[in-house]
Amino acid sequence: MTTAPASAAPAAVAAALAAPPTQFLTFVLGDEVFAIGILAIKEIIEYGSLTPVPMMPRYVRGIINLRGAVVPVVDLQARFGREPRAVTKRTCIVIVEISVAEQHQVVGVVVDAVNEVLDIPESDIEPAPSFGTRIRSDFIRGMGKVRGRFVVLLDVDQVLSLDEAEILEAMAQRAERSDETVLASA
Repeated sequence: MTTAPASAAPAAVAAALAAPPTQFLTFVLGDEVFAIGILAIKEIIEYGSLTPVPMMPRYVRGIINLRGAVVPVVDLQARFGREPRAVTKRTCIVIVEISVAEQHQVVGVVVDAVNEVLDIPESDIEPAPSFGTRIRSDFIRGMGKVRGRFVVLLDVDQVLSLDEAEILEAMAQRAERSDETVLASA
């Protein structure tokens, strides 16, 4: 019996970590099915009370206390420029970890319903289309072929990066609206 040298094991682990995920958590937003690589998922929690934060973009629903940590919660429908849907008994928050500027951030994502975890081999993943989607193409990692249908595979680091410039712009717009309200009431 031969054994691999000790240095081969860390190399194999590094290669496995560098490979794109093949397991994805699928979920529903409106009438569409989306998926996020399972390695980014920390947990799935019941939709609970959120604390709203003033002057945030429309897609940031608020924050939650997750075992003592403050976690922002993003509404993906609003992030995609759509109207947020009403909360139902199937609505939940998927807690994900994203990488932004070489730092890790935990973010909650509101979804209409969680479906299942699927294995999608890399050979069944097509590149993101450059047109025809109802969300920004940089949000899409690819299109997974599952049971004769396509599932939109999201790039969570892109979708959930809470861009500072975008947040500052939203804050400025809200400040302008509140100034207009003050002037109108004077």
